[in-house]
Amino acid sequence: MGQKSVMSHGSSAAHGTRERLLEAAGEVFAEKGFRKATVREIVRRAGASLNAVNYHFRDKEGLYQEVIAYAHRWYEEVEDGRLEADEELPAEERLRAFVSAFMKRQLDHGRVGWRPRLIGNEIAEPTGALDMVVERFIRPRFNLLVGIVRELAGNDTPLDRAQLCAQSIVSQCVHFHRGRPIIIRLMPHLTYSRQDMDALAEHITQFCLRAIRNLGCDDGCQPTGPEK
Repeated sequence: MGQKSVMSHGSSAAHGTRERLLEAAGEVFAEKGFRKATVREIVRRAGASLNAVNYHFRDKEGLYQEVIAYAHRWYEEVEDGRLEADEELPAEERLRAFVSAFMKRQLDHGRVGWRPRLIGNEIAEPTGALDMVVERFIRPRFNLLVGIVRELAGNDTPLDRAQLCAQSIVSQCVHFHRGRPIIIRLMPHLTYSRQDMDALAEHITQFCLRAIRNLGCDDGCQPTGPEK
């Protein structure tokens, strides 16, 4: 019993050290980027040793890749994204859930902390981790969104056209994050409160629904689906 208890305590302590390293590394990498961040600064903030980094992650690059994956797993586990994949809901509701979750991930920094900035840095200055991020996390969500678009526009909608439409939806969501310094100067009433975020998500959803329903109407036909 005593030996089992000691082993359990050791495993728990190692897990705690690993979590502290991931959180501290997330903060440092988000602040300074991969290239300027130092392992020494990370272990100082985590209250750990350089040996702990070698033990859990091998090196700085291994730590960075795991931090990127850790950030995305956090979104999947903590954020309420289950509605995004609920095929039983109408496509319109799945689009609304997708947009709402996307906006909250980017804009609700009180909950998500360093994660949006870290991921934004990786997209702006890609490292070897970007391919992993795209294949494990971004592509599945993008394919989900493309499927929603095709269901709304008609399953005979060409794939490339549906993909461009999905990119347009994502672009609107990203704009309110990346363009925030300009937006709040142009629209001072927009404070990015929870209420504002809900309103922005609904605006983007309604705007995109109208566009999607007109995808097949280049020849002057009436939009498909009910207008609201």
